[in-house]
Amino acid sequence: MITRRNFIKQATLTTLGGVLLPQVGAARTAFPAPYYLNHIVGAKPKMTLRFFPYELKLRHVFTVASYSRSTTPDVQVEIHYEGLTGYGEASMPPYLQQELGSMESVQAFLARVQRMIGDFSDPFQLEEILAKIDALDAGNAAAKAAVDIALHDLVGKLLQAPWYRIWGLDREKTPSTTFTIGIDTPDVVRQKTRECAERFNILKVKLGRDNDKEMIETIRSVTDLPIAIDANQGWKERQQALDMIHWLKERGIVMIEQPLPKGQIDDIAWVTERSPLPVFADESIQRLKDVAALKGVFSGINIKLMKCTGMREAWKMLTLARALDMKVMVGCMTETSCACSAAAQLSPAVDFADLDGNLLIANDRFRGMEVVNGKITLSDRPGIGVELV
Repeated sequence: MITRRNFIKQATLTTLGGVLLPQVGAARTAFPAPYYLNHIVGAKPKMTLRFFPYELKLRHVFTVASYSRSTTPDVQVEIHYEGLTGYGEASMPPYLQQELGSMESVQAFLARVQRMIGDFSDPFQLEEILAKIDALDAGNAAAKAAVDIALHDLVGKLLQAPWYRIWGLDREKTPSTTFTIGIDTPDVVRQKTRECAERFNILKVKLGRDNDKEMIETIRSVTDLPIAIDANQGWKERQQALDMIHWLKERGIVMIEQPLPKGQIDDIAWVTERSPLPVFADESIQRLKDVAALKGVFSGINIKLMKCTGMREAWKMLTLARALDMKVMVGCMTETSCACSAAAQLSPAVDFADLDGNLLIANDRFRGMEVVNGKITLSDRPGIGVELV
């Protein structure tokens, strides 16, 4: 006898298969059409949304080219439906609050979503629901990402499948994640490097101040692991940036993120054309609308769920970037394993991953994607692959 939930699970990939990926079509017999039973029996369950603030406590003071901090404001989101809960998260590093939203604006935005989400009885209508939520406000990208992640988690749980499988990806192809070394004194940098050198296969180093070469030489005194560089717009002159990239190439660096301020488009294109290393956009990229204009300016893009409003748009950005023959990186803010695990669902399809945000905090609420021998490891748990701890 088929249960209501199994009927839902079986029916839905027939619908999603045509929307998300051609590969899903092969799984249609395993999962056919969900919500139709609601119409047959006349029941129309509603979604409800809950949210609350949650301050992330960093294990170490985090320093980049322009600021330092020891905490990150965060809001946790839950969407409840038919006895299941989808989890989401909005992380808002202070320096990005203009793009992502503040604690106050995110909670105000989520209160609006809370009032409207009960109007939807079908969580599988991701495109319609998320379009209406996006239209509520021009900003608050992190709040939108939190709702998007929670909806994807919920839908995956209804399908009883993780999103990497729904997208047709192979979890054996996940990359190693970088682990970030922030700007600090030589003694602290050496200590941080020793702590992580045996656990990771690639490091990420924040540059953009006047001690860049000292930072690299200090790390190289401890390890010869490959290094990814994030200059955080810290270099100002294109020749300076290019000279630095050549110097870094000789010291085992494998990629560069945002070498110059995002407004210097022509200078960035000049550097990228001459660079011996791939150059990725970070501050220069936020959403899908930004991707095509960066073809020829950068070698690739760094996709972050908090900036692009979540998994739905991230998948579209990845697909477009590949069509434009651009490289793709998936990144994160300081986040719990909720948002990091959501981003990790895309990781089998990218060139680089910087998904260490959950490893940088001391108060994670979730167990999700793990780093095993430096490599992103995805679970078979449905949705975004997390559970509360």
